[in-house]
Amino acid sequence: MLYLHGIGHFHPENEITNKFIDELDIGTSDEWIIERTGIRSRRTVLSLDYIRETRNQDIRAATEAAVYTNTELGRRSAEMAITRAGIDRSEIGLVIGGGSAPALLSPVEACSTAAALDIDAAAFSVSSACTSFAAAIHVLSLMQADRVPPYVLIVQAESLTRVVNYNDRRSAVLFGDGSVAAVISTSIPGRAAILYSALDSNPKAYDKVTIPWAGYFEQEGATVQSFAIKKTINALRALQREFGPAADGRMHFIGHQANLLMLENVCRTCRIPDDRHLSNVVDFGNTGTAGSPAVLSAHWEQFEEGDHVAVVGVGGGLTWTSTMIRFGA
Repeated sequence: MLYLHGIGHFHPENEITNKFIDELDIGTSDEWIIERTGIRSRRTVLSLDYIRETRNQDIRAATEAAVYTNTELGRRSAEMAITRAGIDRSEIGLVIGGGSAPALLSPVEACSTAAALDIDAAAFSVSSACTSFAAAIHVLSLMQADRVPPYVLIVQAESLTRVVNYNDRRSAVLFGDGSVAAVISTSIPGRAAILYSALDSNPKAYDKVTIPWAGYFEQEGATVQSFAIKKTINALRALQREFGPAADGRMHFIGHQANLLMLENVCRTCRIPDDRHLSNVVDFGNTGTAGSPAVLSAHWEQFEEGDHVAVVGVGGGLTWTSTMIRFGA
C-alpha cells in the first residue's frame, strides 16, 4: 500500500478560449468545438500573440518563446504538494518525473525540477505519455517498501501547446498546459491511501498517438477515442466490483481529461452520478498526464474520511491505468 500525503497542481495564466481559436479562422466555432469535445478553454505557456502571429509553425522556437519552462511548471505544483504534505523538502529522498512532451531529451526533467526545488536526491522519469503519473505510482507500488526513501515526490509537467499545430483544427482545440505533483510514502501513513494500481499496454498500437521529436502531436482520432471509452469502462467496472461495497456509495470517478463527451459516455454506462464525476477538461482541455491528478488536487480539501476515488487513465502506447484512492485512516 502507498500513502498520499499531499498533492498540488498549477496551470499557466494565458487562456486559449474557443473564441480565440475561432478567430484563427481554421474552420471552428464555439459551437463546433463544444459539440465535439465539450471544451471551452485551455491554458498555455505561450503568449496569445505568439500563437496568433506564428500558428506555432516552428516548434523549436516555441520552446524558446514559452513563458514557463516545464521545470518551472513542475516546481510550482510541487511547492503546493509539499506544503499540503506538511513536510520539509529536505525529507524527500526520491523524485520521479515524466510526461508526454519533455522539452529536453537529456537530462530528464526530474533532475532539473529537483534542482529548482533545492532537493538533493535521486531523480529519474517514468514516461508513459498521458498515463505517466499513474505509471509512476504503479512503479512505486512494485518496489520493496524498505528500499524506498520515506518520502517520494512525483512531479510531472505538460506544455503540450508547444507541440500543437495551430493551423490544424483537430489538435488546436484539444490541448492545454499544466503540471501536477504528489508526495507519497511507502511506509508512513498519510491523509489518503492508494489501495490499488494497475498499468497495461497494447504496444502493437504504439503508432496511434505520436509526438515526434521536434514534431507535432498526431493521432488516429476515431480509433483512439473508441479505445479510450472501452478501456475506461472496463477498468472502472473492475474497480466498482472490487471496491464498491467498501465505498458504500461514496466512490468518485476521475477519468482522463481528454474529452467531456467521452467522460459523460463512461459515466452513463457505469452509472456514475453527476455529483460523483469530477473533471476539469471543460476549463483546461487535455493536459496530458497532468489532467486527472490536477482534478484530484483541486478537490483535495473537500474529500472526507471514507471517500474513495477511482482514477482511470488512457494514453499513447497505447496504455491504460487504474488507481483506487481511499481517504481517511
